[in-house]
Amino acid sequence: MRFATDTGGTFTDLVVEDDDGSITLHKASTVPSDPVAGVLEALAIAAEARGLTLRTLLGRAESFIHGTTHAINAIITGRAARTGLIVSAGHRDILMFREGGRTEPFNHTIPYPKPYISRELTFEVPERVLADGTILTALDEAAVIETLEQMRVQGMKAVAVVLLWSTVHPAHELRIGELIEAHLPGVPYSLSHAVNATLREFRRASSAAIDASLKPLMTRYLGSLSERLKSEGFDGKVMVLTSAGGMVEAAEVAGSPIKIINSGPSMAPVAGQHYAEREGGWRTAIVADTGGTTYDISLVSDGRIPMTRDLWIGEPYRGHLAGYPSVDVKSVGAGGGSIASLDAAGLLHVGPDSAGSTPGPACYGRGGTRPTVTDACMVLGYLDPDYFLGGTMQLDAPASFAAIQRDIAGRLGTSVEEAAWSILDLATENMVQAIQELTVNQGIDAAEAVLIGGGGAAGLNSVFIARRLGCRRLLIPETGAAMSAAGAMISDIASEFAATAHTSTAAFDRVRVNAAIGQLRDQADGFAARTGLAGTTEFIAEARYEGQAWDIDVPLLSARFDTDADVADFRAAFDTMHEQIFTIRDEASEVELIGLRARVRCPARPDAPFLLKSVALEDGPARTRRVYFAAEGWVETPVLRWDAVPADTDFAGPALIESPFTTVVVDPPARFRRSTAGALLIEA
Repeated sequence: MRFATDTGGTFTDLVVEDDDGSITLHKASTVPSDPVAGVLEALAIAAEARGLTLRTLLGRAESFIHGTTHAINAIITGRAARTGLIVSAGHRDILMFREGGRTEPFNHTIPYPKPYISRELTFEVPERVLADGTILTALDEAAVIETLEQMRVQGMKAVAVVLLWSTVHPAHELRIGELIEAHLPGVPYSLSHAVNATLREFRRASSAAIDASLKPLMTRYLGSLSERLKSEGFDGKVMVLTSAGGMVEAAEVAGSPIKIINSGPSMAPVAGQHYAEREGGWRTAIVADTGGTTYDISLVSDGRIPMTRDLWIGEPYRGHLAGYPSVDVKSVGAGGGSIASLDAAGLLHVGPDSAGSTPGPACYGRGGTRPTVTDACMVLGYLDPDYFLGGTMQLDAPASFAAIQRDIAGRLGTSVEEAAWSILDLATENMVQAIQELTVNQGIDAAEAVLIGGGGAAGLNSVFIARRLGCRRLLIPETGAAMSAAGAMISDIASEFAATAHTSTAAFDRVRVNAAIGQLRDQADGFAARTGLAGTTEFIAEARYEGQAWDIDVPLLSARFDTDADVADFRAAFDTMHEQIFTIRDEASEVELIGLRARVRCPARPDAPFLLKSVALEDGPARTRRVYFAAEGWVETPVLRWDAVPADTDFAGPALIESPFTTVVVDPPARFRRSTAGALLIEA
């Protein structure tokens, strides 16, 4: 038995996989002040559903997989540890100068962004190593010790070390690490060459600074999670989801928390890839995960999960660059808890502010009074107040009506249902715009893709989103209400390692490149050995045409460069990838190889069916509910239980398809069917 959880802004999702491979879903409200409490509550609900005690349930499990936003929330809210930064003399402003770039270059009212670690907490030490390894200035150890004493006096809880050319010559960084251990015992530190072995100083510095600042917090958090699970009877492995779409053991994450900045959202594309292949063999999928706070979107193209090294925490160029490889997920402030409001001019806005789980939408009855997208769906008849979360949570429908009447309808002079439709319609438009921006930028025609809707609120407006996109195929998986947690359950144990190896096709240094590949292979093999599982390793080159500012990723067909033919194959692969991304190739220019990465993946579960366990249903009379659609008005609409919909049979809308964790709204123009595996396939 295995567990997988995803802690969202509103609900904590839990997927339980039994020994026979069948799975069940469970949800509990997230506790922002204590996320582990929400996890334990979800586990208690799962135990009760099986007629077991929590201790008995946990005692049967072999692993617990956890996705968390605890790290990124700490950065956003300023709760990361007070961290000092040590840099080479003369380079105190690495984090301040950044790499350039502005979202609004001609808007001079926007203040220059603050560095992640302030200038007064950045310390220079005399040392300088050149690119070829020549020591121009020896490390002044006495100055380092004096700096460490200043850090102790100033109450530093963590230290980041970023020296020039440390990615290829790390001796000085390693020595400073030894001095930290001797003079600041117990204070965690991060060495930039070990955190992110990239040639670019700002990215390396930003990664190391973020990594170091999270170590005290995440060590406590993951330690608390492990201890509390153990105290309740769990004796298996605690695994944590990474930004790169895999998972690693909790102890390894505590030592490198930069890996889990985008922990939970990275799993939706993993699940989306699985379901796109299972249901139709679609090579291009738009994966959209609708939570209570955000709408997370990504593209699976040619069956590959998209990756990026430009993971920004906050707005691009104004926020902080993690600089660590991550599944490419874009988030907008639109979800079930997004708050609707009118500005001074009477214009309607939806989001990005969210009611979250506390106090939540007005209909939750937890003190929330402001109207949200969920309240709008309640007014429109999409939600059954007596069957939310399978009937375990009673919704207050009159509260939704009152909130929308007071804040929106009354001020606009419209009916409550018209105001509710406008709220949902605007939220839908925000989501469509986010998807179009992503697809257009990557040259994807939405009409040729399948839209995969995940998240508890996905079913409320995914049909409307698909129609506006011109995307006729909509897939809502049977585990869609907890898609990130489902993705966690089918993800691999994985990690990534990087090395700097600069050379050019003009005079390709095969010895240097092969040495770097060998180093990466040893690291990947060591990681696989620690898991006790067979692993596969993919090698990727970071390369560019000479004179270009930025590089692209090129998967290597061969993990050795022994002959000129191997170099020619690499050159051809780069030209092809460059043309695919930018529509041009420049065969007259030489190609620079900047660095190398190795991704190692170890399958954590057998290649077996992954099916949601059906719920036994009692026969009952057919049900209908009055539902509002803008084009038709109020329509008497059949209400179907998800598991009771016959498989491989076409149906016409309108319909409401309910499960204990989600409701799918199918309007009159749409058609739908339930696949043999249990997913809903809708033609919008």
